Amino acid sequence: MLRSVELFAGAGGLGMGLARAGFRHELVTDRDIHACETLRMNQALSHSAVEGWPIRECDVREVNYEPLGAGMDLVSGGPPCQPFSLGGKHHGHLDERDMFPEAIRAIRELAPKAFIFENVQGLRRPTFSRYLEYIRDQLTFPGLIAKEGKSWIDHAARLAQHHASSARFAGLSYRVDIGVLNAADFGVPQKRHRMIMVGLRSDLNVEWKFPKPTHSLDSLLWEQWVTGAYWDRHRIAKRNRPPMPSGAHRRVERCRGFDFPPPLQPWQTVRDALVGLADPEHSPTDCESIPNHRYQPGARPYPGHTGSGYDEPAKVLKAGDHGVPGGENMLARTDGTFRYFSVREAARLQTFPDDYLFPGSWTETMRQIGNAVPVTLAHVLGEALNSCIEYALSSLEI
Repeated sequence: MLRSVELFAGAGGLGMGLARAGFRHELVTDRDIHACETLRMNQALSHSAVEGWPIRECDVREVNYEPLGAGMDLVSGGPPCQPFSLGGKHHGHLDERDMFPEAIRAIRELAPKAFIFENVQGLRRPTFSRYLEYIRDQLTFPGLIAKEGKSWIDHAARLAQHHASSARFAGLSYRVDIGVLNAADFGVPQKRHRMIMVGLRSDLNVEWKFPKPTHSLDSLLWEQWVTGAYWDRHRIAKRNRPPMPSGAHRRVERCRGFDFPPPLQPWQTVRDALVGLADPEHSPTDCESIPNHRYQPGARPYPGHTGSGYDEPAKVLKAGDHGVPGGENMLARTDGTFRYFSVREAARLQTFPDDYLFPGSWTETMRQIGNAVPVTLAHVLGEALNSCIEYALSSLEI
């Protein structure tokens, strides 16, 4: 097992996926009492996904990494993304919630073989491009700390100079790659685009490559509108099938021209994710034995926020500053009505296991789920990281 530290753990999505991929967490931190309560409750229930995690509820700025010693393999986490999200206030580095400086401190003090950080793709907007470059350069040279009295712009200029001459740099440094992945391309029933930052320590002399997609829209369209296998699997008679989406016709025609099915697996849909779950509004009695599966009233659509249909991946689940955003996290039924996803349904859309429980109010638990990294995506990334580190270690032994 490879040793790891998980920062900003939240409800545990990233940490769970990495643990499945062979990483043993030696420290798991979050300052949010509700997220830590979720982790601790599942530990008390002996859930294997969080078994043995040393959970510390604290501000990451208070963490002393020295007791962990040398030889850490991975530092991971999702630094709070509200400063950069499309739904946030866009203060970026001026926002006190920006925790990238603490993520960089962890890299500097632990010198892990690798790191992986997840954030919203909003950080790639032109507004933040200079600060994103600054973050990348700090992650590349985490030991080059800003000089006292100098601004981040001064520090950025100094780092850029080192970046231009990195071949001559002898201190701690990393090869940093930044990409945007759509979780739906890896079997998550949700169109969730996230920015992923990966760094491998330069002395390991190993190259990172983002995993290739395993699922595709073309394969879903093939099963829906060429072979009909999707509808057959869900036992939906032809007379009850929805019409083909107007924007899909050209792509479907292209799929019909394939000699064989597309090579990847089909995107997973909301209907796929909700198999076996009764409607909590219409069949509440059938839902009583299912944890976290209760009807929440109040859903309503409005322009630009019309919920997610059954037969494609869900729109991205969100976690508002002041409760669940109106019109989001909502199912658009085929009869034209709407309702909020239950906590259990939202957890499935984020690929949490059904026996992983979320205590607390609907609003609070939906916030945790909306902030999480899908477990399946984290697992895919973790396996790729594990392979890189193991390859580097085996090469060093030769």
